[in-house]
Amino acid sequence: MTIQTVLIAVILVAFAIAAALTIVRIVVGPSILDRAVASDVLLTEVLCILGAEMVINQHTRSIPIMLIIAAVGVFGSISVARFVARRDQ
Repeated sequence: MTIQTVLIAVILVAFAIAAALTIVRIVVGPSILDRAVASDVLLTEVLCILGAEMVINQHTRSIPIMLIIAAVGVFGSISVARFVARRDQ
């Protein structure tokens, strides 16, 4: 076993556990803000996985995908914040 194989296994296990816990928080809730934060965390995990894949395979082809995912996360957070702010008034 090489160090790269061990590193990939550790990354996969860590991100799988984090994703499972995040999906549980999205399903359980209890509020819309909990679900919104959990979905942002899940998007961040996807970004980290793509970044780790780029480092392991030594390329930069995933950067446009990462930018789109980051933009979706930002706009989604802004939308939820505006929705909650209007609902509280």
